[in-house]
Amino acid sequence: MEPYEGTLRYLHAVRAAGLATAIVSSSANTREVLRSIDAERLFDVRIDGVVARERGLPGKPRPDTYQAAARDLGVEPSRAAVFEDALAGMEAGRAGHFGYVVGVDRVGQADALRAHGADRVVKDLAELGGDA
Repeated sequence: MEPYEGTLRYLHAVRAAGLATAIVSSSANTREVLRSIDAERLFDVRIDGVVARERGLPGKPRPDTYQAAARDLGVEPSRAAVFEDALAGMEAGRAGHFGYVVGVDRVGQADALRAHGADRVVKDLAELGGDA
């Protein structure tokens, strides 16, 4: 497993700035993936396939998993951002009334990410200041 180094730099910068973070994934092995790249400590909250199943949360494009993460962080969705690489995630961010939705274009679908609700599209989160 190779992490996206720019994304890790961005997460470290966000944490250093004192912002709370959550990871939302439909994967059942999110915890193991985070541990394998030494990134579990970068997130205050984890809503993954396991947690979603335990709580009965429907997945994307429904916003329920993102809204659960915001609730667990104690943040109103309108004051939170969603970072997502899937089109359904863009729709979920919009449907959940999140304040900002960032599309992460890993596969050349920038226009589609915008069409599905991204406020901004980047190729890597480092473009947002992760080198700080």
